[in-house]
Amino acid sequence: MSILTNLKRPEGSWHRKKRVGRGQGSGLGKTAGRGGKGQKARSGNMRFEGFEGGQSPLQRRLPKFGFNPPNRTTYAVVNLGDLEHTFDAGATVDEAALKQAGLVKGRYDGVKVLAHGELAKKLTVRVNKVSAAARENIEKAGGSVEELPLVAHKPESASKAHAGKGVKAPRQPRA
Repeated sequence: MSILTNLKRPEGSWHRKKRVGRGQGSGLGKTAGRGGKGQKARSGNMRFEGFEGGQSPLQRRLPKFGFNPPNRTTYAVVNLGDLEHTFDAGATVDEAALKQAGLVKGRYDGVKVLAHGELAKKLTVRVNKVSAAARENIEKAGGSVEELPLVAHKPESASKAHAGKGVKAPRQPRA
Protein backbone atom coordinates (compact mmCIF):
# COMPACT_ATOMS: atom_id res chain seq x y z
CA MET A 1 0.00 0.00 0.00
CA SER A 2 1.27 3.52 -0.86
CA ILE A 3 1.76 6.22 1.68
CA LEU A 4 1.35 9.88 0.73
CA THR A 5 5.02 10.56 1.52
CA ASN A 6 6.13 7.87 -0.98
CA LEU A 7 4.07 9.17 -3.92
CA LYS A 8 6.11 10.21 -6.98
CA ARG A 9 5.01 11.39 -10.40
CA PRO A 10 5.79 9.01 -13.27
CA GLU A 11 9.18 9.41 -14.92
CA GLY A 12 9.03 11.65 -18.02
CA SER A 13 5.61 13.13 -17.18
CA TRP A 14 6.96 16.66 -16.73
CA HIS A 15 9.45 19.07 -18.26
CA ARG A 16 11.75 21.48 -16.53
CA LYS A 17 10.81 25.16 -17.12
CA LYS A 18 12.89 26.76 -19.87
CA ARG A 19 14.95 29.58 -18.30
CA VAL A 20 15.83 31.99 -21.08
CA GLY A 21 18.22 34.91 -21.14
CA ARG A 22 20.62 33.51 -18.54
CA GLY A 23 23.97 33.81 -20.32
CA GLN A 24 25.71 32.28 -23.34
CA GLY A 25 26.56 29.01 -21.60
CA SER A 26 22.91 28.13 -21.04
CA GLY A 27 22.21 27.83 -24.77
CA LEU A 28 19.33 30.33 -24.49
CA GLY A 29 21.24 33.51 -23.72
CA LYS A 30 21.55 36.79 -25.66
CA THR A 31 18.42 36.62 -27.89
CA ALA A 32 16.72 34.13 -25.55
CA GLY A 33 15.66 31.72 -28.31
CA ARG A 34 13.90 34.42 -30.35
CA GLY A 35 16.50 34.71 -33.09
CA GLY A 36 17.80 38.03 -34.35
CA LYS A 37 15.52 40.90 -35.32
CA GLY A 38 12.06 40.69 -36.83
CA GLN A 39 8.56 41.10 -35.48
CA LYS A 40 8.65 37.93 -33.39
CA ALA A 41 11.87 39.01 -31.70
CA ARG A 42 10.26 42.15 -30.31
CA SER A 43 8.21 42.43 -27.17
CA GLY A 44 4.51 43.02 -27.64
CA ASN A 45 4.33 41.28 -31.02
CA MET A 46 1.06 40.50 -32.78
CA ARG A 47 0.18 37.16 -31.18
CA PHE A 48 -3.34 38.10 -30.11
CA GLU A 49 -6.30 35.82 -30.79
CA GLY A 50 -7.64 36.05 -34.32
CA PHE A 51 -4.57 37.80 -35.78
CA GLU A 52 -3.82 36.59 -39.31
CA GLY A 53 -0.57 38.36 -40.15
CA GLY A 54 -2.20 41.60 -41.29
CA GLN A 55 -4.78 39.85 -43.47
CA SER A 56 -8.32 40.89 -42.62
CA PRO A 57 -9.25 38.40 -39.86
CA LEU A 58 -12.10 35.92 -40.16
CA GLN A 59 -14.27 37.56 -37.49
CA ARG A 60 -14.20 40.79 -39.54
CA ARG A 61 -14.67 39.12 -42.95
CA LEU A 62 -17.88 37.31 -41.97
CA PRO A 63 -21.14 39.29 -41.92
CA LYS A 64 -22.84 40.16 -38.69
CA PHE A 65 -26.35 38.79 -38.22
CA GLY A 66 -29.20 38.75 -35.73
CA PHE A 67 -30.71 41.51 -33.67
CA ASN A 68 -31.15 41.85 -29.92
CA PRO A 69 -33.62 44.64 -29.16
CA PRO A 70 -32.43 46.67 -26.16
CA ASN A 71 -35.92 47.15 -24.67
CA ARG A 72 -37.40 43.71 -25.34
CA THR A 73 -40.08 42.53 -22.89
CA THR A 74 -39.63 39.03 -21.50
CA TYR A 75 -42.47 37.09 -19.93
CA ALA A 76 -42.33 34.28 -17.41
CA VAL A 77 -44.45 31.47 -18.85
CA VAL A 78 -46.81 29.49 -16.61
CA ASN A 79 -48.97 26.62 -17.87
CA LEU A 80 -52.50 25.71 -16.78
CA GLY A 81 -51.30 22.28 -15.66
CA ASP A 82 -48.92 23.98 -13.18
CA LEU A 83 -51.79 26.07 -11.78
CA GLU A 84 -53.91 22.91 -11.38
CA HIS A 85 -51.25 21.14 -9.32
CA THR A 86 -50.13 24.14 -7.24
CA PHE A 87 -53.22 26.15 -6.23
CA ASP A 88 -56.41 25.22 -4.37
CA ALA A 89 -59.88 26.05 -5.70
CA GLY A 90 -60.91 29.66 -5.08
CA ALA A 91 -57.32 30.95 -4.88
CA THR A 92 -56.15 34.20 -6.46
CA VAL A 93 -53.20 33.67 -8.80
CA ASP A 94 -50.97 36.70 -9.29
CA GLU A 95 -47.25 37.29 -9.76
CA ALA A 96 -46.54 37.30 -6.00
CA ALA A 97 -48.40 33.99 -5.49
CA LEU A 98 -46.58 32.41 -8.45
CA LYS A 99 -43.19 33.51 -7.08
CA GLN A 100 -44.05 32.17 -3.64
CA ALA A 101 -45.11 28.84 -5.17
CA GLY A 102 -41.83 28.68 -7.13
CA LEU A 103 -43.45 28.73 -10.57
CA VAL A 104 -41.80 32.06 -11.49
CA LYS A 105 -38.09 32.43 -10.77
CA GLY A 106 -35.72 35.17 -11.85
CA ARG A 107 -36.39 38.62 -13.27
CA TYR A 108 -39.13 39.09 -15.85
CA ASP A 109 -41.15 42.02 -17.15
CA GLY A 110 -44.45 40.16 -16.72
CA VAL A 111 -46.23 36.81 -16.50
CA LYS A 112 -48.08 34.98 -19.28
CA VAL A 113 -50.40 31.99 -18.82
CA LEU A 114 -50.49 29.37 -21.59
CA ALA A 115 -52.99 26.55 -22.14
CA HIS A 116 -50.70 23.54 -21.74
CA GLY A 117 -52.55 21.09 -19.48
CA GLU A 118 -56.09 21.11 -18.08
CA LEU A 119 -57.61 23.25 -15.33
CA ALA A 120 -60.64 22.02 -13.39
CA LYS A 121 -60.49 24.39 -10.39
CA LYS A 122 -62.12 27.80 -10.05
CA LEU A 123 -59.25 30.31 -9.92
CA THR A 124 -58.98 34.09 -10.16
CA VAL A 125 -56.01 34.75 -12.44
CA ARG A 126 -54.45 38.25 -12.41
CA VAL A 127 -51.48 38.34 -14.83
CA ASN A 128 -50.15 40.48 -17.70
CA LYS A 129 -51.01 38.16 -20.59
CA VAL A 130 -53.20 35.10 -21.14
CA SER A 131 -53.48 33.05 -24.32
CA ALA A 132 -56.97 32.75 -25.84
CA ALA A 133 -57.13 28.98 -25.19
CA ALA A 134 -56.00 29.46 -21.56
CA ARG A 135 -58.63 32.17 -20.98
CA GLU A 136 -61.33 29.91 -22.39
CA ASN A 137 -60.23 27.00 -20.18
CA ILE A 138 -60.12 29.13 -17.00
CA GLU A 139 -63.58 30.60 -17.64
CA LYS A 140 -64.98 27.13 -18.50
CA ALA A 141 -63.81 25.93 -15.05
CA GLY A 142 -65.74 28.82 -13.43
CA GLY A 143 -62.76 31.10 -12.80
CA SER A 144 -62.06 34.62 -13.97
CA VAL A 145 -59.19 36.30 -15.80
CA GLU A 146 -57.96 39.85 -15.22
CA GLU A 147 -55.20 41.15 -17.49
CA LEU A 148 -52.98 43.69 -15.78
CA PRO A 149 -51.26 46.39 -17.83
CA LEU A 150 -47.51 46.00 -18.17
CA VAL A 151 -45.85 48.89 -16.30
CA ALA A 152 -42.09 49.07 -16.79
CA HIS A 153 -41.64 52.05 -14.45
CA LYS A 154 -43.71 54.44 -12.41
CA PRO A 155 -45.72 56.86 -14.56
CA GLU A 156 -44.59 59.90 -12.57
CA SER A 157 -40.90 59.07 -13.11
CA ALA A 158 -41.51 58.68 -16.85
CA SER A 159 -43.23 62.04 -17.07
CA LYS A 160 -40.32 63.69 -15.25
CA ALA A 161 -37.70 61.95 -17.37
CA HIS A 162 -39.30 62.87 -20.68
CA ALA A 163 -40.70 66.28 -19.74
CA GLY A 164 -40.42 68.65 -22.70
CA LYS A 165 -38.14 66.44 -24.79
CA GLY A 166 -39.02 66.45 -28.45
CA VAL A 167 -41.85 68.94 -27.96
CA LYS A 168 -41.56 72.29 -29.65
CA ALA A 169 -42.79 75.30 -27.76
CA PRO A 170 -45.69 77.05 -29.47
CA ARG A 171 -44.70 80.12 -31.48
CA GLN A 172 -45.39 83.42 -29.82
CA PRO A 173 -47.15 86.02 -32.00
CA ARG A 174 -45.06 89.10 -32.80
CA ALA A 175 -46.10 92.27 -31.10
